[in-house]
Amino acid sequence: MKTNFFTSESVTIGHPDKICDTISDTILDAALSQDPNSHMAVEATIKDNFILVYGEANTKAIIDYEKIAKQVLKDIGYTEEYEVLVKVSKQSSEINNAVNNNDISAGDQGIMFGYATSDTKEYMPLPIQLAHKLTKRLEDVRRQDKNSPLKPDGKSQVTIEYKNNKVKRIDNIVISTQHIKEITQEDLKDYVIKNVIEPVVDNNLIDENTKYIINPSGSFILGGSFGDSGTTGRKIVVDTYGGAGKIGGGCFSSKDPSKVDRSAAYYARYVAKSIVAAGLCETIEIQLSYAIGLSKPLSIMIDTFNTNKISEEKILEIINDNFDFSVSNIIKELDLKRPIYAKTASYGHFGRNEFPWEQIKVLLLK
Repeated sequence: MKTNFFTSESVTIGHPDKICDTISDTILDAALSQDPNSHMAVEATIKDNFILVYGEANTKAIIDYEKIAKQVLKDIGYTEEYEVLVKVSKQSSEINNAVNNNDISAGDQGIMFGYATSDTKEYMPLPIQLAHKLTKRLEDVRRQDKNSPLKPDGKSQVTIEYKNNKVKRIDNIVISTQHIKEITQEDLKDYVIKNVIEPVVDNNLIDENTKYIINPSGSFILGGSFGDSGTTGRKIVVDTYGGAGKIGGGCFSSKDPSKVDRSAAYYARYVAKSIVAAGLCETIEIQLSYAIGLSKPLSIMIDTFNTNKISEEKILEIINDNFDFSVSNIIKELDLKRPIYAKTASYGHFGRNEFPWEQIKVLLLK
């Protein structure tokens, strides 16, 4: 029996990197709501009370970048006054021309990965899925309990023990959460276990050796951008599969669907989830590659990690028969020119059925 331990982490929307992801995707939604053909790559960086919003935009939309950035912070729960500097220019005409030919083409070269596994009902690896549920619960408790000692910044980390690649138990859960100064660490630990961990975890995976580690560094009063800096796109492992599957060369947040870093990664997940749901394998990873100005991928590779029920060659044939990886089809099939992206910025881009790439396609099998 092979035993191994795998760990993934997640962060709350109040983490400085996620503040920036949320600002970027809220800007994208503002552009798409006015001009569905917007080409956007506007990012953010934050430190203390200073926010830099910068990048490229080619849109007919009128966007108040400063207002959006400040509103995002207010909505998250930060009450400080912020200074916003905006440096946004028009997208390079060379890139714009390469994308906008007769058929929508890739906005850049790059590699993208999709992944799915039968670990969970969401077809996600359990460590990252549980880590996301814990950070989302941190936020929900903070917002719903008017007496909550929790503040916006926080992290989770989950280690799962596997036997022969099957989930056996939860080995440990780490929660680090910003909090009010009036609470003791002992009371905070009790509060987090009762209100955050216990409502989320499956008791069947807990045993006498499972460890709960709450705020291991001790006091965590100073958080958000005053405790650390943040930048768009720095949490791509958190955004994807928690390290269980490979990641591509670019982040998601800030990018419109012509950027295959985002849209093709979404489509690869859509394909992977549909293949596992069809029972063709228990786990699959799909790699795509694109080049700027070209519509179709240069390569498609799959790996089922010896969990396939039929040959990988046959699975790849089924994929090619059922899915169209051209950029224009990805955007059309998943209906991506909509303001749906701010919700993706925290708690994972995958494993949440509210997004179109999380739907399961019924496959035509020959």
